[in-house]
Amino acid sequence: MSIDQLDSVIEILTSRERPENPTVEESRDGFERMAKLVGGDTPASVEGVDAGGVPGEMVVADGSSTSSVTLYLHGGGYIIGSPATHRELARRLSAASGGAALVIDYRMAPENPFPAAVEDAVSAYGWLLEQGHDPRALSIAGDSAGGGLTAAALVSLRDRGLPLPSCGVCLSPWVDMEGVGGSMDSRSALDPITQREGLVAMGGVYLDGADPKSPLAAPIYADLAGLPPLLIQVGTRETLYDDAVRLADRANRAEVATRFEPWAEMIHVWHLFAPMLDEGQQAIESVAAFIRGRRG
Repeated sequence: MSIDQLDSVIEILTSRERPENPTVEESRDGFERMAKLVGGDTPASVEGVDAGGVPGEMVVADGSSTSSVTLYLHGGGYIIGSPATHRELARRLSAASGGAALVIDYRMAPENPFPAAVEDAVSAYGWLLEQGHDPRALSIAGDSAGGGLTAAALVSLRDRGLPLPSCGVCLSPWVDMEGVGGSMDSRSALDPITQREGLVAMGGVYLDGADPKSPLAAPIYADLAGLPPLLIQVGTRETLYDDAVRLADRANRAEVATRFEPWAEMIHVWHLFAPMLDEGQQAIESVAAFIRGRRG
């Protein structure tokens, strides 16, 4: 690992000017600007699609095929983020996996609170099935809130009796709306991105009065039996480290084939910084290898 690379990423994260009490729109704009600052120009086609009523982008890297597709659910606390903030990550995932990435612009809070995001993820996956895709050639992946949404979508698909994808991938997953994991305190000083106060506040906006232990909002309380194989990646500097550990433990107890990958010294969703951080690209390649290995 290059300490200089990681320091440069943390500098971007901590040195940006932010309003003291940002509005939702200011927070969304800030995420978009950060993504542009990180950059990246992996060659790929990006086509706007209507995925069963859910807008999104079909991202296909040069040399990759649409015969297999990863439904990608972006992070951002269910409040911020978009296909644009995750476009370079999607391009790199497409290039490494040899398949396409469908990044959906699912409905977010406060305009559309829980369970709108889950409904949109399920609708987009259903659309992929309607397009004739073999579920064995499909996967679902997401980061942070999108990692929790990945687990929730898989549970919802199972409960609806729909054919499940070949696998799920949860990157730095947020699966506990109450912030009770021990790493919220023990790793607080190490994490330049996520802290309990902010997570609980975003969770409250997303839940809009719903039970914080609802399994489709906080999948650590979900019955995960019958889900496809899961890959869970998390950085060891993350306050959300215990979310990932608890999700992996719950999946293992439900006899779900689970690969848990802790990445030394990495911060929350370091994959987004792949254009400037070697470990970001390496983690994406690990995700891609997992997906390729489970295609039918």
